[in-house]
Amino acid sequence: MSSIKVLIADDIRILRQGLKAVLEQDEGIEVVALAENGKEAFEKSKVYKPDVVLMDMRMPDYDGEYGIRAIKKELPDVKVLVLTTFDDEETVDKAVMSGADGYLLKEMEDEKVIASVKSVYGGISVFGDSVYRSMMSRMAENVNNTNSAGSTYGTRHGNSAGADEAESDITFTDREREVLRLVAEGYDNKEISTELFLAEGTVRNQVSKLLDKLSLKDRTQLAVYAVKHGLDE
Repeated sequence: MSSIKVLIADDIRILRQGLKAVLEQDEGIEVVALAENGKEAFEKSKVYKPDVVLMDMRMPDYDGEYGIRAIKKELPDVKVLVLTTFDDEETVDKAVMSGADGYLLKEMEDEKVIASVKSVYGGISVFGDSVYRSMMSRMAENVNNTNSAGSTYGTRHGNSAGADEAESDITFTDREREVLRLVAEGYDNKEISTELFLAEGTVRNQVSKLLDKLSLKDRTQLAVYAVKHGLDE
């Protein structure tokens, strides 16, 4: 099995070197390049073809937002995991809207950073607990505000007439409700499988079926749906 190739972008040299040492504790990860800003991260990504870029957000000259957008535009298959000290709304929104596949804070334990790199590489979006809760809270608040203003919310066609009525016809099995609740709480597939005593592949299939059933694109939308409809309790 080949190693996961990682590029680290951070403007502080000692942090770049420290993260490299942390990640390479795992035999399944190889740090192929280091960069000190978003532009250098993009340029080196074109050369070294990493699987995952570990990106700081606030860097001089060319920040993380620049790097994420450039990488996602030209190298869409490269995953970008933000690792930063900032969890304010503006910075998180910039990262997510730029296409980041995950968002962690630098206070995260070493083993969790390693696990997050592997998760993002495997196609699972990863967000730190505080960041995830903040995102879900704001999304739910936005949905509620939209509904209070008399707008309708549709999972397939955006704001379309009659969408809420269509949603009300959707029913869920007890198992689907359990999976929705755990997705809304930020559990990944492995954690859900442990919680519900299911095979991880079964959970993966269940999540995919729910996404298809609700015409949603990803787990974040699924979590928002669960919060909006009170399925997170």
